[in-house]
Parts: sequence; C-alpha cells; structure tokens
Amino acid sequence: MREPWVVGVSGASGTPYAAAVVRALLDAGEPVDLIVSRAARLTVLDETGRPFRDGHWAEDLAAWLGRDLTGADVRHWPAGDLAAGPSSGSYRVRGMAVVPASTAACAGIAIGLSKDLLQRAAEVNLKERRPVVVVPRETPVTRSHLEHLIALHDAGAVVLPASPGFYGAGASASAPQLVDFVAGKVLDALGVPHTLFRRWSGELGAARE
Repeated sequence: MREPWVVGVSGASGTPYAAAVVRALLDAGEPVDLIVSRAARLTVLDETGRPFRDGHWAEDLAAWLGRDLTGADVRHWPAGDLAAGPSSGSYRVRGMAVVPASTAACAGIAIGLSKDLLQRAAEVNLKERRPVVVVPRETPVTRSHLEHLIALHDAGAVVLPASPGFYGAGASASAPQLVDFVAGKVLDALGVPHTLFRRWSGELGAARE
C-alpha cells in the first residue's frame, strides 16, 4: 500500500527549503503528497518567478524543482480541497512536513483551525500520532508565535526552525548548501536517509578538508 510523506508549503518566505525537501524525498525513493497553500503560490512566484497552478501542477512542479518528474511518485492536492485524502486519518501516510511554516500556519495548526487542507492534514497527522515536522521561518518572533510553537511541541510535532549550520562548509557556504542543511535536518527528523550535508565528525574543520 502506498504511504506517502505529506509536504505542506505555506506562505512564508523560504520556498527553496520546500523544494529541497521534496527533491530529497523523491531521491530517497519516497512517495510524496504535496499541498501548496494559496499564499505559498504567491511566494513561489515571487521567489522563483514561476507559477504553481492546480491545472498544470505537474509541469509547474517540475520547473520549480528543476528536474524531470517522469516516473516520480508524487501527487498534488489543492489546498482548498477539504475532501482530499490527507484530510482523513484513514488515508494512510507516513507523516508530514510543513516547510516553510508561516506564523499563520503554525497558529492554525496549533489551535486546530483547519482553515485549508494544509492545516487539516497537519492536525490529522498530529491526532494520529504520526511524525510531523514544522519548519517556522520568521524572525523576530512574538510571544503569541512562541506560544503556538510550544503548543505544537506539546501536541507531538518537531519544531525545526529554518536555522542552517555552517560547520559543513564554513563561512563560504553557498545558499544551496545552507538550504540543503535545513532540508537534511527535516529528513533526519522524519527518519529518511539522505546525503544533503556532511555530518559533524567530532573534529574541528574535518568536513571542509
């Protein structure tokens, strides 16, 4: 039986993180169910210059990821479709990553608002006790945002801020390397093998030799 990872993309800046996570899951041979919020479509357009349309999602996703998706096990669910598979706990999935997670998405998931399919799917995965990784990308944060993140933590989610480490490539790290570091941490939290970054070896500078 197909058991995909659900990847929810909300409207926060940081769509390269989402693209890196999807690419890495597909590279690992994992099926993916993708939910892109209405706000995220504007962010994708702004950060990549490319649209993301329900009626042309396959070609738009291929352009966004920069690869041919022929043979890839990926499915798209419109964010407004609250009757979609991921809206129900009986729809089998392995877990979910919300990347990037806007403050609005974090709040909606934390209080069970289910405003759209992204929020509903995250709530479903939390109630079913499946792995849920939430990647907030906002700074500075308000007290209410921190309270919502605590609520997500207490509900069982892994709160994984988009906070890249530099030890793999040093101060000369490129933007793709920093993006891959965060994406790799997401896959670590999901338990999916990857080679997105060099791991700490216990020796200063060893990863850059």
